[in-house]
Amino acid sequence: MPSITQAKILIMATDGFEQSELDVPKAKLAEAGAQVTVAAPKSRRTPDSIRGWDETDWGRPVPVDADIESIDPSAYDALVLPGGQINPDKLRLEPKALEILRGFLGSGKVVAAICHAPWLLVEVGAAKGRKMTSFASIKTDVINAGAEWHDLPVVTDRGIVTSRNPGDLDAFSAKIIEEIQEGRHDRAAA
Repeated sequence: MPSITQAKILIMATDGFEQSELDVPKAKLAEAGAQVTVAAPKSRRTPDSIRGWDETDWGRPVPVDADIESIDPSAYDALVLPGGQINPDKLRLEPKALEILRGFLGSGKVVAAICHAPWLLVEVGAAKGRKMTSFASIKTDVINAGAEWHDLPVVTDRGIVTSRNPGDLDAFSAKIIEEIQEGRHDRAAA
């Protein structure tokens, strides 16, 4: 089992991510000792940062450490996908973002998606046959993609961690750490 203090975590997002859904996991993972990298597509609004959505208006910028176009999934132990409506909808139109996600899934690494971010799992066909949760408004999308949807703070199925909303962030972050320390998960490539 790898230690969280040796883990390299990739957070993939773009403009419009739900502010707390990036900030809280990033802080909790860093506090636990993980090395956290924030990556975003070059199509973002500014070259050095991405801007969050904070409940009802634009939030604070978060510095970007890398462009997704330069990311190699093999260099990381886990992928975290913040939600919000805008962020995952934009990311699922980015071929490189989907390629990165498929790379993590195919290698059995931890993938964590909260709120609307399970849309990305739906996009790459990873929802089929899995237990998942999501923000309530995309429940039907997740079910139609073949998942067994549960109204719980956090649901884990073979290394895929999903949560519903910002109220679940403590459980979400704790489960990410637990899953990373368990190591790779046996699953077929998505």
